[in-house]
Amino acid sequence: MAAKKHIDIQDEVLKRVGIVADRENIAAYVVGGYVRDILLGREVKDTDIVVIGSGVEFAKKVAKDFGRTNLILFENFGTAMLPLDDRKLEFVGARKESYRKDSRKPHVEVGTLDEDLSRRDFTVNAMAASLNKKNFGEIIDPYDCENDLQEKVLRTPLDPEVTFEDDPLRIMRAMRFASQLEFAIEPSVMKAAGKMAERLTIVSQERISDEFLKIMSSPKPSIGLQLMYDSDVMQIIFPEVAQMAGVDQLNDYHHKDVFKHTLQVVDKVAAVSDNLWLRMVALLHDIGKPKTKAFKPEIGWTFHGHEDLGARMAKRIFRRMRFPMEHLPYIEKLIRLHLRPQALVDDGVTDSAIRRLMFETGNDIDDLMLLCRADITSKNQKLVEKVKRNYDLVIEKMVEVEEKDRIRNWQPPLRGEEIMSVCGLTECPMVGVLKDKITDAILDGAIPNEHDAALQHLLSIKDEVMSQPPIKKRRYPEK
Repeated sequence: MAAKKHIDIQDEVLKRVGIVADRENIAAYVVGGYVRDILLGREVKDTDIVVIGSGVEFAKKVAKDFGRTNLILFENFGTAMLPLDDRKLEFVGARKESYRKDSRKPHVEVGTLDEDLSRRDFTVNAMAASLNKKNFGEIIDPYDCENDLQEKVLRTPLDPEVTFEDDPLRIMRAMRFASQLEFAIEPSVMKAAGKMAERLTIVSQERISDEFLKIMSSPKPSIGLQLMYDSDVMQIIFPEVAQMAGVDQLNDYHHKDVFKHTLQVVDKVAAVSDNLWLRMVALLHDIGKPKTKAFKPEIGWTFHGHEDLGARMAKRIFRRMRFPMEHLPYIEKLIRLHLRPQALVDDGVTDSAIRRLMFETGNDIDDLMLLCRADITSKNQKLVEKVKRNYDLVIEKMVEVEEKDRIRNWQPPLRGEEIMSVCGLTECPMVGVLKDKITDAILDGAIPNEHDAALQHLLSIKDEVMSQPPIKKRRYPEK
């Protein structure tokens, strides 16, 4: 008979939970991600505890032993959560579940540990380790999870169609775990994911988007994104991204396929930045290309205006995906400006052009330049080095301009109230027109970025400008 395997649990919190379990004569286990991550040598985050009996009642015993009064009960679901200083413990009684086709809400019955593990999404999450003293740390692994961890493959404990039929969100979780762990998905699981993808329509958008953003936060997001595309999940969840596939680009800077190019850009950004929303900019920066595609025999496919269209598309995407709207202006801005640094080099790196770019980008200029560098995905190494040198020139010029003109955190030297006072105006569109004229003069280098110079310029132009009808919309946002 093979020797039973154990994991080395040095966690004092779990040892204490085990003591409570022994005192109450209850079998208790830590399950799922905790066991998986210890075996993988990863940082342990999730702490899910399954007991044979009532998870809620056991959680109350543990909370009392810990001297805690902040236990959160979900009695309708038979679960409880105990927040500690730097983590949380989640408790549930072993159970078996069944689902209706039109709902993710399970019908729950008391079950055995094996039945509880069988309802888990993937075998790598279907292990348990005992917390009782007599067999502390002993692994219960009915689905040979350890072998799957070594093989770096995701399988389902039951038939994958049954697993996804019960809870279609597990399709997104498969892509997410593959991306986080850099695992492959077993072919039958991928086939079932594609077959059952339409089931995702019964899942709330918030849950889907949460899994999607976890994919984007993973070390190599392209793994999950490619799997979503290969399984047709992307077409259902994020059609704008799926539609970039097969869009040819016949120029020197990119791969021929916009989707494949985009995956490379996302991974290059992810390799140097944990900023989730900069990664989202990388994903969306060419989102307007399919709708702006035009063929010109002398140069091939063109995508004129794709940056402006992509920026406009972002709002609709954010609303549908229920992404936090406070990040939308950042996304829109960087998509709209992502071609500008290269255009600066092509047109000549002038102080005026640099001022305008820094003014429009503000404190996000470093993120924009990081995105631009990641956007170079040519296999022509000489071309890559040339473009990188061009960006170095732009950055050097930015440093010079910033030291001289302080544009990065630029504030108009004349506020609207002073303009109204000098010109005898009340609040009206003309105030914005005059402010924009002063801004233009500073950005063009016609006057220094100083109050007195701005005031003299206002006095010299106000009569002529005020004799013309004002435009309805300001060219520059309020600062």
